[in-house]
Amino acid sequence: MKWTRVISGYLLLLISVLLILPSLPVSASEVYRIPIKDEVEKGLYAFLQRAFEEAEEAGAEVVILDIDTPGGFVDTAGDIAKLMDETPLKTIAFINSDALSAGAFIALHADEIYMVPSGRIGAAAVIDGAGNAAEDKAVSAWSAAMITAAESSNRDPQYALAMADKSVDLPEYRAPEGKLLTLSANEAEKVKYSEGTVASFEELISTLDLSEATVTSLNETLAEKVARFVTNPIIVPILLSIASLGLIVELYSPGFGIAGTMGLSAMGLFFFGHLVAGLAGYESIILFIIGVAFIIAELFLPGAIAGIIGLALIIGSILLAGGNVVHMGISVLIALFVAIVGMVIIVKFFGKNMKFFNKIILKDATDTEHGYVSNINRYELIGRIAVSMTPLRPSGTIMLDGERIDAVTEGGYVDSNKAVKIIKVEGSRTVVREVKEGEE
Repeated sequence: MKWTRVISGYLLLLISVLLILPSLPVSASEVYRIPIKDEVEKGLYAFLQRAFEEAEEAGAEVVILDIDTPGGFVDTAGDIAKLMDETPLKTIAFINSDALSAGAFIALHADEIYMVPSGRIGAAAVIDGAGNAAEDKAVSAWSAAMITAAESSNRDPQYALAMADKSVDLPEYRAPEGKLLTLSANEAEKVKYSEGTVASFEELISTLDLSEATVTSLNETLAEKVARFVTNPIIVPILLSIASLGLIVELYSPGFGIAGTMGLSAMGLFFFGHLVAGLAGYESIILFIIGVAFIIAELFLPGAIAGIIGLALIIGSILLAGGNVVHMGISVLIALFVAIVGMVIIVKFFGKNMKFFNKIILKDATDTEHGYVSNINRYELIGRIAVSMTPLRPSGTIMLDGERIDAVTEGGYVDSNKAVKIIKVEGSRTVVREVKEGEE
């Protein structure tokens, strides 16, 4: 009986605990706030990739993308959208000002969208490298991508299409034909491109019923900020130009100074940024180092084979480090042009002051002021009478005191065995004139 009472007591306690557990407070969920600021480019994708991985490893349930961007590169926006589609986390786009162009495309891939009252979404035109509207083929592909993005979150695709294609007419939303659609917060909510309008991030948290959640705000590290800056397609050609010009100046200068430091620093920043952004691997850096070694070897080896191989390896390493071969190729061409122009300027204006140029450029002038003459001017022959040995048509040979001399007339024909007078001597050029009867 005693053991029966003990067992019964334990069972009663267990049942009581099970009944009480549901009423106990559960641990708060984890929310990650990830900013999408400024231009959409490869460095941003690398940061977001790291942020999503960290959120998943921390067991987060929701990721809130704090968006304020004027847009950016289509290929990068596609990579970010794929990252959002593949994550098991719930994604919420909080448009904290603007989600334009590529930013609109990213927002449409979120599970939910919320906007501040002054927020805007749209104007998703494709722009080429010169800042002009892209060709029809690119516009068509981008329009299809915008439609797919809208459909993936169960939104009416006609508004996404109007954001990308200005031929779509939606005048009731300030998008008549010829203008791209940009929705305000109220308009976006009306056409169900937004789940709601909130005044702040705190209000968003309250609206989502996440007030008890632990909010972790992720920010870019210093390395990621540097990577975003140096991988920008506008900055890349500037860095490569500084690197090429600095290294060329240093190559032709004694010792190692400011130019070489600038060149190596620019090249180091280029590879560091692309390495942090996940665009470059160590193989591109190794290839660059081998190329530099060949360039240095060219200074000590005859011929130009080592230099050509080194230059090819360096260009190859730069192309390999970039995410887009076309953009990187254009950057390399710009850098080479700057290097050539810089080389010409250096030789033209500063070559005399550089010891390296003193070794490879001939400075001695072979002029008469320094005692150099190519031929002796025989002025003593002027006025002498000679005989044409061959017909002068107008050039030929004359004989003077047993000496054969190449001569030329003033332009006329002189037959052989005719008396001619030497009237001019200019180096090796002897000019004669036929002597007529009665002349001396």
